[in-house]
Amino acid sequence: MKRVGSFLGDWWRLVVPYFRSEDWRWAIPLLIGAIALTFTGVGIEVLFNEWNRRFYDALQNKNEPVFWAEVLTFSWLAALYIVNAVARGIVSPYLRLRWRRWLTHHYVTHWLAGRGYYRIELQRTVDNVDQRIAEDLNYLGQYTMQLLLGFLSSVASLFSFIFILWQLSGPLSLAFIGLDITIPGYMAVAALLYAIVGSLLAHFVGRRLIPLNFMRQRYEANFRFSLVRVRENAEGIALYRGERDEQKALSDRFADVFSNGWSVLFTQIQLSFYQAGYGQLAIIFPLVVTAPRYFAGAFTLGVVMQTASAFGQVQGALSFFVDNYTSLADLRAVMDRLKGLQAAVDEKPPTAIAVEPESGRADVAAEGMTLALPTGQPLLQNTELSLKPGTSTLISGESGSGKSTLFRALAGIWPFGQGTVHIPAGARVLFLPQKPYIPIGTLRDAVKYPDEQSTASDAEIVAALETARLGSLKGRLDETAHWSNILSGGEQQRLAIARALIFKPDWLFMDEATASLDVANEAAIYQELKARLPKTAVISIGHSPALKQWHDRNIELKRQQGEVGRLVETSA
Repeated sequence: MKRVGSFLGDWWRLVVPYFRSEDWRWAIPLLIGAIALTFTGVGIEVLFNEWNRRFYDALQNKNEPVFWAEVLTFSWLAALYIVNAVARGIVSPYLRLRWRRWLTHHYVTHWLAGRGYYRIELQRTVDNVDQRIAEDLNYLGQYTMQLLLGFLSSVASLFSFIFILWQLSGPLSLAFIGLDITIPGYMAVAALLYAIVGSLLAHFVGRRLIPLNFMRQRYEANFRFSLVRVRENAEGIALYRGERDEQKALSDRFADVFSNGWSVLFTQIQLSFYQAGYGQLAIIFPLVVTAPRYFAGAFTLGVVMQTASAFGQVQGALSFFVDNYTSLADLRAVMDRLKGLQAAVDEKPPTAIAVEPESGRADVAAEGMTLALPTGQPLLQNTELSLKPGTSTLISGESGSGKSTLFRALAGIWPFGQGTVHIPAGARVLFLPQKPYIPIGTLRDAVKYPDEQSTASDAEIVAALETARLGSLKGRLDETAHWSNILSGGEQQRLAIARALIFKPDWLFMDEATASLDVANEAAIYQELKARLPKTAVISIGHSPALKQWHDRNIELKRQQGEVGRLVETSA
């Protein structure tokens, strides 16, 4: 019972928010419509059940006028069934589509808000977030509607046909086996027992599907991610002649897919074998049970067929769990993955570095800053740092000393540490990492990114590209492309410089942002930055001694492996 309660509780928490959302004016009417159509379908089945008795009685009695009348009745019943089926095929899928749109927007917004996506990748708390958003959200609505409507249909069928079955079957005396017992409505009792035993056996056979399906989704996503990695790093793999290693890695990932797939298949074979036998037995069982009374003349052929039909409906309703065990297992796995994503996004580090805008402040200052790695190893302890407006500062240090971590902390995205970074209120701040992010889209939008409100003209964008020594691209502003795959590393860094020229920040932080450029190009870029952004404070992180000439102030981050580092000001 605890597992059932946990399942329903998790399902409720994942499903209900949509029906309380701003889209409730569509969601609730569509849900009511889907439920109403489901109940209407059960009502049509009841009419078909009654039609069975009349039709087969007409056949038994060779009553031709009644036979043709029932054929006509069947025609309009079939028409009602078709209209109902088409309506159900529209209403429920449309509800699922709107539901998926809302869920996707909700989860994506929640994932991006507060940089949860970044923290998840740093901590590796969950895997394959893309799959959970792209597929699991779709499956949540799909399985929920399938199972909810199926369950309601089963309940309605049970209450509709159990009464019919009870009346039709009559009492059964067990005197023929020496027992003075009479079972009223014995067919209804038989249907109940048949379905209960069948459900218990189905759970025993198929219970392994829940963990297997959870792992199947993980292995499939891992394999797909590895394929994407090969595609995105095609040049590097080709240059390293790494095809054999990549093939081995892909084969290892697919080996997990295959092994898990075989386990799922083997379990499904067992479950299918059981379900098929269970279903076939249900066809003949009511006929065998009613046959003695039919041959004794207590039942007409119509009553036998109506009883068999009613038994099938009751048995089918009570066998909901058996018939939908695989879908229930899939839904449980989907819910577990979405719960994991929610928990990872909601999880907040015990301490964090706050970035606070202050009115009337001129400098950028870090107070009481403590930085640590995700493992908890400290990098800096209670550090103070003040950066003056309009002053260029170079922060250097050995590789691995923590310079890029300091860069991320000043940007407010590093979650491991504590302290405060104060910035002037309203200041325009831009951070350029070593590997620029370039969205897929037009070149114009790539240069304007991330300033959606930028009013820069095409002439200004062309001028920025020429200044960044990318004049060859000026005729491609309207071209939509995956620019990260087209431009070299150095060209991508120069595009980021063009982006800074368009953005015109008050504070420009650059983490090895010119590391892919040769000395001449690097010098030209810094010279242009000083000329075109004279009031911008440029804070560079880098190794090259040549960078010192372009900065007014030098700070070195000194840290030995495994020790706490410190910031030391050196001569310019």
